[in-house]
Amino acid sequence: MNTSERLIQSTRELLWERGYVGTSPKAILERAGAGQGSMYHHFKGKPDLALTAIRRTAEEMRATAEGVLGGPGTPYERIEAYLRRERDVLRGCPVGRLTMDPDVIASDELRAPVDETLDWLRERIAGIVEEGKEQGGFAPDLDGEEVAAAVVATVQGGYVLARASGSPAAFDAGVRGLLSLLGSRTA
Repeated sequence: MNTSERLIQSTRELLWERGYVGTSPKAILERAGAGQGSMYHHFKGKPDLALTAIRRTAEEMRATAEGVLGGPGTPYERIEAYLRRERDVLRGCPVGRLTMDPDVIASDELRAPVDETLDWLRERIAGIVEEGKEQGGFAPDLDGEEVAAAVVATVQGGYVLARASGSPAAFDAGVRGLLSLLGSRTA
């Protein structure tokens, strides 16, 4: 891995662990094993590097979600697979956690990949719900956008509850509850 990639990867990890303010240039360089001037050689500064790291994290999250949501199975099964996929629940979502960071939220540029990713996810899930309605797998009065919002809220809220309790049990309970509600709305 070249220096630029090590800087990006280190920044991604540190943003997930510490947030934007807690991610100092010194910490990035130490984690990356890079020399003092290397960050400024490859990037304009911390905001530029952070934006690159956030974009990379967002792209990875979209690819992971698409791998499950675009996979085999009925629309219900694909949403179920997304909700039950392997996650490091106690670490939280690397994209969702950025919404708690006041510096990221205050910056239109840093917030944009976060917004775009969450919007993409809601739209993708809403489309799957609509597909399920067309196939007769979901009740025709089910609102795809509302279901998608509930799925994203369950995942993101589940991370918060799991972290607060120190156990993935709250996340898992939220997923089971949502799936039972969604399963009861099949056609």
